[in-house]
Amino acid sequence: MQNEEKDLKARTKKYARRIIQMYAALAKETVAQVLGKQVLRSGTSVGANYREANRARSKAEFIAKIGDCLKEADESEYWLELLVDEGIVEASELSALLDETNQLIAIFVTILKTAKGH
Repeated sequence: MQNEEKDLKARTKKYARRIIQMYAALAKETVAQVLGKQVLRSGTSVGANYREANRARSKAEFIAKIGDCLKEADESEYWLELLVDEGIVEASELSALLDETNQLIAIFVTILKTAKGH
């Protein structure tokens, strides 16, 4: 396994763990839990899809799975923004997680462009 691949594998797992910890700390009110469960699903899917991408049997399958990583990271950004916009979590509490989300989005965009030969 290449170092970049190994690093991103570990990074996406760490990201998932941070999402899990954020969810566990949310208030138990309905809106917080519904939005939290959405980001829990999408945020933990990023690393799972990345692992699947690295087991792809073809370039097309790799591109599709990296696309799924990008889609899930982008969706996570949306749910995290809603948690802030609705006043459920302070922006300052999620700024580092949102920054990591944006960095992952940028990484997956770059991987996709490279894989597609652009």
